[in-house]
Amino acid sequence: MERDQRTFVIVGASLAGVTAAETLRAEGFTGRIVLVGEERELPYERPPLSKGYLLGNDPRERALLHDEEWYAAHNVELFLDCRATNLHPGTRTVTLDNVTELRYDKLLLATGSWVRDLRVPGSAARGVHHLRTLDDADALRAALSEGVRVVVIGAGWIGLETAAAARAYGCPVTVVEVAPLPLWRVLGDEVAVVFRDLHAAHGVVFRFDTAVSAIRSRDGRATGVLLDDGTELAADVVVVGVGVLPATELAEAAGLAMHDGVVTDGSLRTSDPDIYACGDVASSFHPLLGKRIRMEHWANALGGGAAAARAMLGRSVVYDPVPYFYSDQYDLGMEYSGYVEPGGYDQVVFRGDPSFADGRVPEFIAFWLKDGRVLAGMNVNVWDVVDDIQRLVRAGYAGRSVDPAKLADPAVPLDDLAG
Repeated sequence: MERDQRTFVIVGASLAGVTAAETLRAEGFTGRIVLVGEERELPYERPPLSKGYLLGNDPRERALLHDEEWYAAHNVELFLDCRATNLHPGTRTVTLDNVTELRYDKLLLATGSWVRDLRVPGSAARGVHHLRTLDDADALRAALSEGVRVVVIGAGWIGLETAAAARAYGCPVTVVEVAPLPLWRVLGDEVAVVFRDLHAAHGVVFRFDTAVSAIRSRDGRATGVLLDDGTELAADVVVVGVGVLPATELAEAAGLAMHDGVVTDGSLRTSDPDIYACGDVASSFHPLLGKRIRMEHWANALGGGAAAARAMLGRSVVYDPVPYFYSDQYDLGMEYSGYVEPGGYDQVVFRGDPSFADGRVPEFIAFWLKDGRVLAGMNVNVWDVVDDIQRLVRAGYAGRSVDPAKLADPAVPLDDLAG
């Protein structure tokens, strides 16, 4: 078979980029694939960094997407420890490390996101950690041991998973959060309390409705966290988990359309017909939701990489997955499907008991409804129901309502309601 003479360049050597390369080969593309990544590591998945790897349960190699031999066997050229510094759509070229210039026929931006910095005095002190890379996870693992005082700034998913890991090491943990509850913007009052109670039951202390004014240090090492009410929390380790920002620098300089990320259509094509974007960096029109959103989750990197690859090959692609993410904290596992903006629902229906009665771990499903339509569902320690929940979400966004009483009744099979 004659080899395709085209060159496809993928900027971003993480899950989205590698999945795109895998899909290109699986779909029969025989041209040149160049995969560019800023880190020295072979491409890896990020969820283990705050879960099994951080806890010390999983080896480093388990996070890797493939070993080095896979890339050679599939003729994927890896440019690691390498930065794409300039992108020129007019000439269809990308410059690496301000030196090497590559011409592309199609290019995929899978550049992901950067951790959001905490802009307060002392934030650069030693002992202040973020968690975005394997190196970050290594540094944090080395810092955690029994009795080490940990302050986590931010009660989002990374903050809570890190707090759970620190408690597993025997560390006293305090979580500081500007909102009234953990995960409040995502889950709302009704469900966020579950995670507050979960962590409280494991000894985590929360400081809600509170901001950080400064990080105290001595001889360049963090010693505490000063809150906006004047309280100072002693700390040996400070973990900053205040969100991420899309890594749009390359796309912005190239003049691509922007709106909270790189703007794409429903097939992940940007404002330039030869450039696509997926994963954390992409602000994509979502046909199911009827609006533009940016999803910062593992499933979107996986699905988006595959969809973008097919679109680059000229296939007809409509990328409309039900948004999905998961988390593991202590002995609680959850999966969330759907999309609800803050205040975008009028009712939460529980199937099962979400309380921590008698110290038990709850098992339930929560549904967020608007005018009787299911917009999202979260299963907690209840398994093999995601497909049914996602069918309910698709039906809800299509305008179909459901009886809340039946939704709450465990005797009524979910697949009967999903239709």
